[in-house]
Amino acid sequence: MQLEGKIAVITGGGRGLGKGIALTFAAEGADVVIAARTEAALKETASEIEAMGRQCLPIVTDQAVPEQVRGMVDKTLERFGRVDVLVNNAGISGPSVSVADMDLEAWNQTLTINLTGAMLCAKYILKDSMIPNKSGNIINISSVSGRFGHPNRSPYAASKWGIISLTQTLAMEVGKYGIRVNCIAPGPVEGERIEWAMKQVSKSQGISYEQAVANEVARTVLGKMTQPEEVGYLAVFLATEKAASITGQTINCNSGLRMD
Repeated sequence: MQLEGKIAVITGGGRGLGKGIALTFAAEGADVVIAARTEAALKETASEIEAMGRQCLPIVTDQAVPEQVRGMVDKTLERFGRVDVLVNNAGISGPSVSVADMDLEAWNQTLTINLTGAMLCAKYILKDSMIPNKSGNIINISSVSGRFGHPNRSPYAASKWGIISLTQTLAMEVGKYGIRVNCIAPGPVEGERIEWAMKQVSKSQGISYEQAVANEVARTVLGKMTQPEEVGYLAVFLATEKAASITGQTINCNSGLRMD
């Protein structure tokens, strides 16, 4: 097992991509903390992880509330004493509307959860665990939308561009402590979030949901949606010493949708 004895915090870990990453980490021997807003989903994922013989601490956390992020880190350190890996995955899709029609509250909410929340998780875990221990890995989840503009999804795209810049900046700041920071940019990942996005595309373009999905898949070289566990496998690699010289990088995992 590649992560035997490691403690990993995975935000947005109750379902979808975060759940896939959490299960992949547990399968590789890590004990896992999962943080998200929906308690029922957290409990279900925690049960699956514990059935694999690993420890799992589910913590209800709203990344838009700094006090809850602080509390999540405190509970993690109280239970496990340290954090070896942080996967900043939590996020929302945000509004699907042009900038001209943007609602400021929706814009701010998207940036707060997707970008500021990731920064806060990194801040507290770096300060209280990784920097004192001079060891650790942070893996941020961006998106193919962090690579180029995305009409009618400006707050989401801006937050994901920001995640890439945050990754590079953090890598420069904490490399001297032996801490690595990398980023994964998935494309369409099978699950609830892409279903929501495809429904929005269907509505805005006046096409069926099935056609919207088919059009999205056709954009990929491999002709398929990426699976959550496939992103998890890449995250596991980045968290191991096999990636000891990789930091500050953003790696695509998008079935060939983008190659930059």
